[in-house]
Amino acid sequence: MKRRPLKLSRRDLLEHWWVLPVAGTLGAFGYMGWYATHVTFGKERVHAPNFQPGEPLRVATRSALAQDWAEVPFTYAGRPCLLLRLPQAVPGGLSVGGAHYAAFSRVCTHLGCTVNLVRDPEVLAFAYNYRPPQGKDHPELGCPCHFSVFDPLQGGQAVFGKANAPLPRVQLEARGDDLYATGIEPAPSPGS
Repeated sequence: MKRRPLKLSRRDLLEHWWVLPVAGTLGAFGYMGWYATHVTFGKERVHAPNFQPGEPLRVATRSALAQDWAEVPFTYAGRPCLLLRLPQAVPGGLSVGGAHYAAFSRVCTHLGCTVNLVRDPEVLAFAYNYRPPQGKDHPELGCPCHFSVFDPLQGGQAVFGKANAPLPRVQLEARGDDLYATGIEPAPSPGS
């Protein structure tokens, strides 16, 4: 039996033109819902440190970091990094003589911009559209490109924005009064 080709008239097409914009709208809203869920609930947790050993590099003296939230920028293994003195011990950090230190790569895990320590919670609220949970006001690491926020007290975990992976941590070692970087975690693939 021979099949006849399907013939659509202009009238038939015009009667069903609305299908295209409706399908496009549904697809767009579906994608936005998936993306919002992925960005909000898809944050990777900080795991046990996976330091790759490197050449020891003297970063700072402990006396140069006399106050909590003191910072020292440095470069390690070709990556900009930041050493912080923190008010509490964190996963992958170093505690010496009652003081707690941690160092992180400053390369954002979203698209590779340089993160900075944001001390003012109002700047986080206004510029980054992020307010930490009640009672957890402390400086955060923020990416000025796409406004991702990373929490140093949670081992550099991404807590807001498009970045899902935590910041790579730098292995620290105390030698007398000096703090040395001795390894770094591998960088996640961009956009993870």
